[in-house]
Amino acid sequence: MVTADVVVVGAGVIGCSVALELARAGRDVVVVDKAAGAGQGSTSASSAIVRFNYSTFDGVATAWESLHCWAGWAAHLGTEPGPGLAALHRVGAAMLDVPAMTVDRTGALFDAVGVPFEVWDAATLRDRVPGLEPGRHWPPKRLDDPAFWQDHTEELGAVYMPDAGYVDDPMLAARNLADAAARHGVRFLFRERVVEVPRTGGRAAGVVLAGGTRIAAPVVVNVAGPWSAGLNALAGVGADFTVAVRPMRQEVHQVPAPPGYTRGPVVGDLDLGVYVRPTPGGAVLIGGTEPECDPLQWVDDPDTVNLNRTKELFEAQVTRAARRFPGLGVPATPKGIAGVYDVAADWTPVYDRTDLDGFYVAMGTSGNQFKNAPVAGQLMSTLIQAVEKGHDHDADPVRFHCPHTGHTVNLGTFSRRRTTNENSTGTVMG
Repeated sequence: MVTADVVVVGAGVIGCSVALELARAGRDVVVVDKAAGAGQGSTSASSAIVRFNYSTFDGVATAWESLHCWAGWAAHLGTEPGPGLAALHRVGAAMLDVPAMTVDRTGALFDAVGVPFEVWDAATLRDRVPGLEPGRHWPPKRLDDPAFWQDHTEELGAVYMPDAGYVDDPMLAARNLADAAARHGVRFLFRERVVEVPRTGGRAAGVVLAGGTRIAAPVVVNVAGPWSAGLNALAGVGADFTVAVRPMRQEVHQVPAPPGYTRGPVVGDLDLGVYVRPTPGGAVLIGGTEPECDPLQWVDDPDTVNLNRTKELFEAQVTRAARRFPGLGVPATPKGIAGVYDVAADWTPVYDRTDLDGFYVAMGTSGNQFKNAPVAGQLMSTLIQAVEKGHDHDADPVRFHCPHTGHTVNLGTFSRRRTTNENSTGTVMG
């Protein structure tokens, strides 16, 4: 039998961050993951965009605090800068103005948090984003809808975030966090699957692995990504969740950048239903933003998901991007990645305790929490320490003080029992 203070299930970028922060708080931590190494699950399929537009103050404040961690990544890890660390590329991001995410709403939240931004009109978009055509096409349409091909009659603007960008290697970022955690004594058990969450005295008592090994611990943290709902079922928790969480298949495609666009900025285009992100190698990544016209690919078993790219999604996403960037070529052969998101009904994560004492969740990250991973670990560590000392988080939500920006984040925003966020875009944008 293995003993520990905490078992973290999941070694993705958020699981490794949780482990690091708990170890920094003096806890003896063991991390279990079914993969062969850190960040090899849904983290590896992340587009790793760092932006700040969310639909709540606490979401924006968390993202803004996280930027400061990425900007000082070596310091956050407690190590020296070097070539083995993930890097933030501060290329900026332009979020196009649509009814689901208006300039006024976004700007008001940015003003409240202190996020620098600019409001661009169509002419500025043309000037600042090479090759972009700022026609308004709202709402997004399928390629087989004749209206998709109609010429636009109006133009749109955008909110521009000069400090936004992307992290160049999401798996490396997870490994960086895992290495930092290991330096604080965290033990990692890879290629191991949890099959049982035993209880003692009405609380979680650790986990049992498929090979029979029991890890005895009074605290278990479920950070299992697309497998998190299954782990909740093993633990017998989730009945009091007001926010459903389900796995969903996604694809991100890579094509040569349109002329002049190689340095960005990132473009969030809910008007057409895609986002576009540059890469260091002169290509662009193109992903979808779950427009209402597209069926969502919900998954029952993440282990059976087809991780091969499909022609249908490739053509839909890249053709939409080509409407925004007419110089973008559409290659004959798809290139990119497929993965699985862990999606909450309102696309806002659940960072919370459960009705089983000692069992905590960091789940429902909805494809938009990679950027928040450094702070997510701090949020969870703060929450766990408070609750384990007897604080009633459900009645009086724990607050987290952001050390870089000075903001206070109300962790009730991420409660499992919250009222569904009606201001959510209903997409990966949160």
